[in-house]
Amino acid sequence: MSTSDPISRVALKKITPDVSAAMGALHGAAVSAARDAKVEPEILELVRIRASQINGCAFCLDMHTKDARSQGETEQRIYALNAWRETPFFSGRERAALALTEAVTLVHDGHVPDDVYAEAAEVFDEEQIAALIWAATVINAYNRIAVATRMVPGGYQPAAK
Repeated sequence: MSTSDPISRVALKKITPDVSAAMGALHGAAVSAARDAKVEPEILELVRIRASQINGCAFCLDMHTKDARSQGETEQRIYALNAWRETPFFSGRERAALALTEAVTLVHDGHVPDDVYAEAAEVFDEEQIAALIWAATVINAYNRIAVATRMVPGGYQPAAK
């Protein structure tokens, strides 16, 4: 078999439905925590998109850019998200959330530096920081699942409002 021939990957949801359901429950709990802490839904989508960019997860990028657009996010900001530090398009809260997300996603590269955490603590309360850490952790887990199983992007559509 050549490297260009796709190989069949495991269907995690089918093979391990209990674990898949637990992951879905974790995701739901993280979403609820963010909602209860009043973390803006727009920030959560930026967190999900940015982590997915770093992890190279095409499936999650497709999903979360579509979700962001359905919530009113602009294409300009989505296109510039990979270079958010170089643009004027993001608020202080968004910048702090993105920096925290990058640190959590790239935890092997210096852990979560004190200055990044302190920046987040200036604009988010403890419940919001906890919710952002959970959001980043969950999307990182989903990225790894989608990449490892080669989930195919393109078919996802946001729920109708």
